[in-house]
Amino acid sequence: MAVLLRRAAAAAAAVLVVAAVCADGASTFYSSDPNLGSARVVFQTNYGDIEFGFFPRVAPKTVEHIFKLVRLGCYNTNHFFRVDKGFVAQVADVMSGRTAPMNAEQKKEAEKTIVGEFSSVKHVRGILSMGRHSDPDSAGSSFSILLGDSPHLDGQYAVFGRVTKGDDTLSKLERLPTRREGIFVMPIERIDILSTYYYDIDVESCEAEKSILRRRLSESASEVERWRRKCFA
Repeated sequence: MAVLLRRAAAAAAAVLVVAAVCADGASTFYSSDPNLGSARVVFQTNYGDIEFGFFPRVAPKTVEHIFKLVRLGCYNTNHFFRVDKGFVAQVADVMSGRTAPMNAEQKKEAEKTIVGEFSSVKHVRGILSMGRHSDPDSAGSSFSILLGDSPHLDGQYAVFGRVTKGDDTLSKLERLPTRREGIFVMPIERIDILSTYYYDIDVESCEAEKSILRRRLSESASEVERWRRKCFA
C-alpha cells in the first residue's frame, strides 16, 4: 500500500514539474539563445529542410509580419534567388518570387512594408535579416539567411530570428553552381521553397509528456483506491 501511495505521489509531482517547465520555456528550450521564442517555421526546399525561430523581443513588428506571411502560405512555391557563399542565401519577395498565384488576403499582407527594427544583434551565420531598399523602412517579405559573419550589416538591417535546424541544407546551397548579375550571386538552378509549415516547441514537447504522466497518475490513483477498498472492506 505504501509503495502504491509513493508511486501516485511521484506521478503527481512529475505532472507538476512538466507543467512548470512548459510555463517557463525560456529556462529550458531557449537557454542557448535568450532571444528565441517558441515558434518554429520550416521551409521545405528541393535541397532539404531549413527550420528557424523568431526573436519577438528584438523585432516584434517584423516577426509578426513574417510569421503572418508564413501562416497564410505566402512563401509556398517561392524560392531563394540569391546564394552568395559565406555571405547570404536570400529569399525572394513573395509578390514576384512565387510560381502560384496569390489570393487577396495574401496580397494584402505581402504588400506591407515594415518599420526598420535595427538592433545590436550581430549578423553571424544562421541569422535571419530583412532585405530592404535604401529607405530603412522599406522591408517587405524578402529576407536573408546569413552564411557567414557579416559585421558590416550590423545595425543596418533588421535581425528577426535565426536558423535552428538545417545548416547541412545551407551548406548544400553554398555548393551549387552560381552566376553573377551585378552585385548579386545567383544560383543557376532554381531553389524552390516547395512548402512551409510551423509549430510551437512548447506545445509539441510538453503536451505529449503531460498526457502520459496524467495517464500514469490516473492509473496509480485507481490502483490505490482499489487497494484502499480491499484493505478497509
